[in-house]
Amino acid sequence: MKEITYFHRNLKAGFSIDKVSQTYIKKVEKQLSVEQFYVPCYRADPVSCLRNLWFVFKHRNKKGINHVTGDIHYTILALVGCKSILTVHDTCLLKYVRNPIKKFITKLFWYKLPFKIVNQLICISENTKNEILKITQRKNIKIIHNAVDSLFQPVPKDFSKEKPIILQIGTGWNKNLLNIASALSSIPCDLRIIGKLSLEQQEFLKNEHINYSMSFNLTDREIVEEYKNCDIVCFCSIFEGFGMPIIEAQAVGRAIITSNIEPMSEIAGYGALFVNPQNICEIRNGVLSIIQDDLLRNTIIQNGYKNVKHFNPISITQKYIELYQQF
Repeated sequence: MKEITYFHRNLKAGFSIDKVSQTYIKKVEKQLSVEQFYVPCYRADPVSCLRNLWFVFKHRNKKGINHVTGDIHYTILALVGCKSILTVHDTCLLKYVRNPIKKFITKLFWYKLPFKIVNQLICISENTKNEILKITQRKNIKIIHNAVDSLFQPVPKDFSKEKPIILQIGTGWNKNLLNIASALSSIPCDLRIIGKLSLEQQEFLKNEHINYSMSFNLTDREIVEEYKNCDIVCFCSIFEGFGMPIIEAQAVGRAIITSNIEPMSEIAGYGALFVNPQNICEIRNGVLSIIQDDLLRNTIIQNGYKNVKHFNPISITQKYIELYQQF
């Protein structure tokens, strides 16, 4: 009998949650007996959800621990009577569902019912926990941060003041790309974007005369290379559950500019320059400060090296091991 059974969302729904989960799972399985399953459907329509529920029910661990690693919160309903843990990364679904009926259903089946049924709730940041407390009254909520992948190691680089490479991770609605592009329009730089661009975004970048390049579907090692090649990491999102690019940039040794909102300020510590993501002028001045002020830039990088130690995979894994042992 396996001690821990992990249930992951279908990879077609995105790789990010699986990536951060595998960082600790690979180390957990060196100490405990582990089994992993990916649900068959990536959509969130009723038929797909029912199929996923049936899949989880059939593969549930009746004697060990069942850990749903994120997003597919509703599958906890298939684990009634079993030991269960749910990791919640954010409350993003509630942010963009506008239809009142869909919002009610989402809140009920993705949040309220799973939060009531599950044995243990885990949040990846204090901010996510605060968002969850608006939905549920339960108190036994643990915070276990994401761990930075060991692939991200310090790689010093001569900073290019004349035309720095600014790395932007993500192009989704929350990544604030248009404001960032506006802020960079008057700064000589190369904007390197990781993620697919919409036609609207491409047109906007063209109109702002941004010198940019784009890539997507990169391997883990290719993403690490992007961090190594850049001079600055720009992560001025308007909403996040955690903010992995922050600690990835810190691990490699790159100056990062990010939003002065939670959870970014929680995760970055003193190892970032904080700006208002809605203020284009503030973003522009922040980037210019990093380019022009050597002392500021080096202080950010050195503080980043110190801060990222809090997200060491070994210490994060140990927190999960201790939690599993409590069961």
